[in-house]
Amino acid sequence: MVNDFPQALTIAGSDSDGSAGMQADMNTFQRRNVYGISILTAAVAGNSYGIQASHPFPLDFVTQEFQSISDDFKIRATKTGMLADTPMIETVVDNLQKNDFGPLILDPVIITKHGAMLLEEEAFETLKQKLIPLATLITPNYFEAVKLIGVDIKNDNDTIKAAHALQNMGSKNVMLKGRHQDPTQSEVRDFILLEDGSSFWLSEPFVNTNRVNGTGDVLSACITAEVAKGSSISDAIRVGKKFVTAAIANQIEVGHKFGPVNHLVPFD
Repeated sequence: MVNDFPQALTIAGSDSDGSAGMQADMNTFQRRNVYGISILTAAVAGNSYGIQASHPFPLDFVTQEFQSISDDFKIRATKTGMLADTPMIETVVDNLQKNDFGPLILDPVIITKHGAMLLEEEAFETLKQKLIPLATLITPNYFEAVKLIGVDIKNDNDTIKAAHALQNMGSKNVMLKGRHQDPTQSEVRDFILLEDGSSFWLSEPFVNTNRVNGTGDVLSACITAEVAKGSSISDAIRVGKKFVTAAIANQIEVGHKFGPVNHLVPFD
C-alpha cells in the first residue's frame, strides 16, 4: 500500500562536502533501510578544512517544504540538525506543531564537540524554550549539555543530574553523550534517561582519529531511522551507539584534514 515503507525526515542544512548535515542524515537513513526525506534550512559551502560560506533559505520556502512533504508522505520519525537562528527555529516549531511527523529526535546543534559556539544567544534561548519541549529525545554533547543547564559536568553524578535537568526542560528522553577529546581515554560513555524514569549507561571503545565529522548527525539519524521502523527509543539508542562507533572505527580516507565518518559502514 501507499506509504507503507518506513520514511524518516531530516530538517537540516546541506553540507556540500557530505560529511554532516542533510547528506550525512540521508546516507545514514539509506544504510538503515528507511526512505529519507529532507527539509533544507540552509546551504553550506565547505570541505574538510572548514566552512567557507553559508546561505540560509527563506522562511516561506521552508514552510512550503513542510507543506509539500505533508501533502504526500507518511513521516514516521523526524530529526533536526542545525537551525541557524531564531526565525528559523520558530518556523520549524510552528510547522512541527501543525504536522504529524512522528517522534522528534532533537540533535541540539549548539556547540561543536570541541567547544565552539554555533548558535547566537538569542537562538539558543529560542531552542531551549520552544523546540526542546517538542522533543521525544534530545542528544546533546558534553558542551551543549553544560550550556543548556548552566552547570559544569565533572563526574557520573553530575551527568545524571544534568540528564534530569534536561528532561525537566521538556524532552521526554535524554541521551547525554560522553566526552571524547582525550587521546588517552579508552571508552566513550553515554548516559540515557528514559521517559518512564529508568536509565542506563552505554559504553563503546574510544577511537583516536580525526575522521569524526558528522558523528552527532549520524547518531541521531540512525536513532531516527530505527524509530521510523518501529523500534522503541531505548532499542533505537542502543543501535545508534553501536552504529556510530562502527562508522568511526571503519575509517575512509576522504578529504585532507577533518574527514567524515563512514556513513555506509557494514553493520548488521
